[in-house]
Amino acid sequence: MAFDLRPGVAHFVDRVDEERRALRAIDEWRGRHRPMCVVLSGLAGAGKTELAFRIARNLRERHQDIEAVLYVDLDDLRVQGAVSATDVLGELLRALDVAPEWLKGSLRERQRQYSVKTDGRRLVVLVDNARYGSEVVPLLPASESAVVIVTSQARLFDLEAGAAVEVAVEPLGDADAMELLQRITEDPRLAAEPDTSIELVRLCSGLPGAVHAAGHLLRKHRRRSLPRLLSELATDLQEKGLPVVEKVWDAAYRDLSADAALLYRLLADFPGPSFTDEAVTALLGRGRDAADDALEELENASLLDLRTGRMRLPDLLRAHARRRARRDGGSEEATDGRRRIVEWYLRQAQRADTLAAGKRMRLAEPRPPIPGAPDVQFAGKGQALRWLESERHVLNGCVREAYAYGLDETAWALCEPLWTHYLDFPHYEDVVDAFTTGLAAAQRTGDVAAVARMRCQLARPYWEQGRFDEAGRELEAARNAAAALGTSEPNSKIKASVVEFRGMLHGARGEWRAAAADFETSREMHQAIPNEYGVMLLTYRLGQALAELRENDRAAALLRQAHDKARALQRERMTARTGVALAGVMRRLGEADQAHALYVAALESARERDSTYDQARILRSLAAAAEEAGDPAQAEQHRQMADALRDRSGGFA
Repeated sequence: MAFDLRPGVAHFVDRVDEERRALRAIDEWRGRHRPMCVVLSGLAGAGKTELAFRIARNLRERHQDIEAVLYVDLDDLRVQGAVSATDVLGELLRALDVAPEWLKGSLRERQRQYSVKTDGRRLVVLVDNARYGSEVVPLLPASESAVVIVTSQARLFDLEAGAAVEVAVEPLGDADAMELLQRITEDPRLAAEPDTSIELVRLCSGLPGAVHAAGHLLRKHRRRSLPRLLSELATDLQEKGLPVVEKVWDAAYRDLSADAALLYRLLADFPGPSFTDEAVTALLGRGRDAADDALEELENASLLDLRTGRMRLPDLLRAHARRRARRDGGSEEATDGRRRIVEWYLRQAQRADTLAAGKRMRLAEPRPPIPGAPDVQFAGKGQALRWLESERHVLNGCVREAYAYGLDETAWALCEPLWTHYLDFPHYEDVVDAFTTGLAAAQRTGDVAAVARMRCQLARPYWEQGRFDEAGRELEAARNAAAALGTSEPNSKIKASVVEFRGMLHGARGEWRAAAADFETSREMHQAIPNEYGVMLLTYRLGQALAELRENDRAAALLRQAHDKARALQRERMTARTGVALAGVMRRLGEADQAHALYVAALESARERDSTYDQARILRSLAAAAEEAGDPAQAEQHRQMADALRDRSGGFA
């Protein structure tokens, strides 16, 4: 179970009243069939997130029965300003040990799954950067023993009164800001010149991050007098409408080396909310040592947040870095950085995709190494998939960034590895946004093959959400695009794929006769290429469709062909999938022994792949087969094993 608690800051002052009020409200909560909700509201940079974690740490120390502390930053999950509750619930469910393959698809199903997983449990859920109460409501656990701590820049009037306590987090007062500065610096100059010290802390506007930046300047310039430092800060005229604290950050920025200042400016437009060492190295483009040195400078200057697993440039600092980039960087610097980072991410995503998915249809050419930007080292398929998941926000941002600046071929090429990620981690809002943008990029380049492919892949998340009409329109447009393609092998594969996707849409609608016709046509197209894997896959799909139509003899023959071909091609997962489908038809045909052998082989494969979802599914089929054979004891044993796997992996009935 997750305890997602970042380390506390070294120096923390004030907030005693706010923390006491929150804890008192939590202690006095008597439960009204819903969790207690504390909303910390205040200006960006006022320390709301740190206070939220401080309250959570306090609760965990006081209540040993707390089972988990979950954290989600809604700004990490925003797509064009909006948050998908489906995707946020997916993040929380994974933190509750729900394996990706057990995650339900729709919002309603995930809400039910979340309710089951949180029912009656003692949890703390931290929801950072909420903008509206409606973003928080779907995330409330189904437990009056749970506590939800929300941070927001504004009051959340649309949270139900009585179930939420609002705690305002104001900027630090002069005395508290001075105490924080003294703790950070232990500098005797502050006590020696109290009037100048107060002027210095007032430049920080009561923002703890700015006080840390001022403390860095004091530590770095031990020999300068406070009046001199204050004078240097005041020489930069404040831009209209900017906070006074801008002067503190400007002073910290001026003290940076050339590489650190360049990195700070480039990070202003980084295409994601957080970043890693490898990504920073690629962005700077001067090798790992130069990137490490620059990061160290930014951290020491309090111009970077390194306290989480991934580094961040908080919103106020990002805005400041963007202004410095406009003043000092120039368009060529920004263009070079933007191109370098999106091309580097494309190369890493392509490498991860190849490891995770092996041979499959890809249209984009593999990208070469990026000078000054070492590759991420993947240990294997699992690590490659985990990298795609951890970097999905940045990858989606790269699609939008590439399209916005005319890097169209890069934009749609990034969608290809995102497809592999989507099949294992279905974040619907993300994938629809990415493939809509990728489609627009392919259209702008006039790449008809890419257009057809993007439309097919965009259709799937539509039909999986029940948006069948939208999926149908995309596939009709894909068919029209494919008709304009030539007869080369790659083009023929795309044409066959369009027909296959249309068949899958028919199947999702329960139109199995139409699905079978499309699968048969697509299979013939693959045979004509010839494409062995395509023939095997469409033979399997056709066999499935015929099984749904109860044409058991023909379905069995086709599924046997697909099973044998998958084994010959050494496609382990497809061998198991075709085996399970064939076993179901064999049961209907009265071939119980053959069905049992196929199920057992598929179960062994699922165990080797550590797929608890496939194991549970096969065990339930074995239970049904045992019931049919008149062995209720064996059936019950299989069901119990399936239930144990489901419970271990966070699924529910």
